[in-house]
Amino acid sequence: MLRFGFFIGLIALIGLTVSGLVAYRAFGQDVALAVATIDRSVDTHARLVQDRLSERDLLIRLIAGLVGKSPAQDDVLAPLQSSIYEFNTDFVVAGWVARLAPTELTGALKLLAASGATSPQIRDVEDQPINIGSVTEPLDVLMEVEPRNEETLPLPGRALNQHPVLGPLLARAAVEGKPLCSDPVVLLHADGPNGVVLVAPVTREGGHALSGFLTFSYRVAPLMLSNDDAAPFDVVMEDPRNPMRDLKTGEGGVLASVAPQDDPAFHPVTRTVSFSGKPFVLHYNARTNVQEHALQLAAIVAIVGLVLTTIVCGLFGYVVSNNVKLSREIEVRKGFETRLTTVIGELNHRVKNILAVLQSIVTRTLHHGADIDSAREMLIGRIHAMSNVVSLLSDSQWQGVNLRGLLESRALPHAERIVAAGPDISVSPRAAQSLSLLFFELASHADEGLSLVGKHPTIAAQWTVTGSGKDAVFDFRWEEFNTSAATRSPDSDFGIALLDRVAPEALGGTAKRYFTDASYVYELTAPMETVIDQAELDRMIKMSSSGRGRAS
Repeated sequence: MLRFGFFIGLIALIGLTVSGLVAYRAFGQDVALAVATIDRSVDTHARLVQDRLSERDLLIRLIAGLVGKSPAQDDVLAPLQSSIYEFNTDFVVAGWVARLAPTELTGALKLLAASGATSPQIRDVEDQPINIGSVTEPLDVLMEVEPRNEETLPLPGRALNQHPVLGPLLARAAVEGKPLCSDPVVLLHADGPNGVVLVAPVTREGGHALSGFLTFSYRVAPLMLSNDDAAPFDVVMEDPRNPMRDLKTGEGGVLASVAPQDDPAFHPVTRTVSFSGKPFVLHYNARTNVQEHALQLAAIVAIVGLVLTTIVCGLFGYVVSNNVKLSREIEVRKGFETRLTTVIGELNHRVKNILAVLQSIVTRTLHHGADIDSAREMLIGRIHAMSNVVSLLSDSQWQGVNLRGLLESRALPHAERIVAAGPDISVSPRAAQSLSLLFFELASHADEGLSLVGKHPTIAAQWTVTGSGKDAVFDFRWEEFNTSAATRSPDSDFGIALLDRVAPEALGGTAKRYFTDASYVYELTAPMETVIDQAELDRMIKMSSSGRGRAS
């Protein structure tokens, strides 16, 4: 007895160790898969952002080149309207900023008056008029804007030299002779959208004298911080003015300053994009804890391993109990050893079959992307169905199970709605396992939808046996009344495979499922000799009788 106890303990230890290793591996693989998915999504988003920035950079360079061939300071933007509005999702305003010598200011006033500007005066950044007679240095004056509307028409006439953001940017662009990008800034007015400004210097035709600047303004949110609601991450921008803060899109596309998030569980990723030579650092954080789903999956795998270990130890315990009784029969020692070898071989065969079926159930139920809660419920139900049929077979010494008993089992969801009709048939252990899973799959999905009349559908399970001898055929029909494809919950991927392929092949038959005008039907046809498997039943009966004879 002590030896067998040690043997069962060893099996339990091995089962728990394997379960732990499998759970650990499942955790690692799930985390790796989630991280790889996020990394691919981040690379795609960063590449799209960089493409958008490159297109807008190319646009302002191209327009600056075209304007350079026509140095006139009126109607600079009008011929370019189609190009200016090409990026209408994030475009805010375009402007022509003319660099005016003191002697050109009087002519600029006439141009402002002729253009229809709301205030045709040259003003400072505080919108206060400037005495042009006292100006001794060139002024960078906004002469044109696009689009022209109530919000932008008051802007022409403003001198931008003293603007805290645009003033230094215009000066740098004039010196470097290339387009430059600003830090994030509020556009148009104090309550305007957050955006960035591109400034491109324009030189006069045939020379190097600076004619002015083209400015394009874009909203930051749709330009760099937009991402699909289905994306697995949130994106923020490192504030160029304060690296210790991040900029995040808030309500209405307004940028909000937030503290950086640096939680490894949310897999932070950093990418840098460039806009007219200015780098912008984008931080990506996973929307969900990448380890949480992996921990849930590992826990389920560990529980399944514990259940399997318990079942295996229980089966071995049953065998050990019978073998201990047989060991007391000294006069039939040799027969006992023979039977023990036979039973262990049979048990190994049974356990391998059960483990293979349970492995298939776990793999198909817990496929990647499945909802953990619904998958856990279905997995527990399927394991319960397998455990129930094992209990029934154990009660009958593995000599078969009454078919009607499978349909009336408490492990079958809502068995009270099933009306069973057919002759008494004792199916073989192999067939009982396949039919138990088949009935559970049908019953579990039958309960999920409401019928055409607003009630759970009534189910009729009927079977017949036609022919005799080796030509006998088993016909089974499952029909759910008052339901249709629109009201009945569709079968799962695992259910479809079980109904259409696994169960029919296990019984050597064929199956089909379809909807009639007011019902859902599943039909299974198989040779009676595979359903009963008389050779297997005879062998198990012989083993059981031999054991009882020796024990008596």
